Amino acid sequence: MEANVGTIDRAIRLVIAIALIGVGLGVVRGPRGIAMAAVGAIPLVSGLSGHCLLYRVFGINTCRR
Repeated sequence: MEANVGTIDRAIRLVIAIALIGVGLGVVRGPRGIAMAAVGAIPLVSGLSGHCLLYRVFGINTCRR
C-alpha cells in the first residue's frame, strides 16, 4: 500500500490515539473504556503505517513526494 498520510498528520493521529487508548484503559472503566481504546486503535494503526483507507476512498493525500 502506498503511503498517503503525511508526517504532521501521522504525529497528530498518534497523539490522539495514545490519548484515546490511555483514557479508555486508565480512566474510563467497563465497556465504554474498551470501546474508547478500540476507537483509539484506528488512528494508531494509520499513524504507524502511514496509510488511511478513508483518505484513499476520498482521494486525499497529505504525504509529500
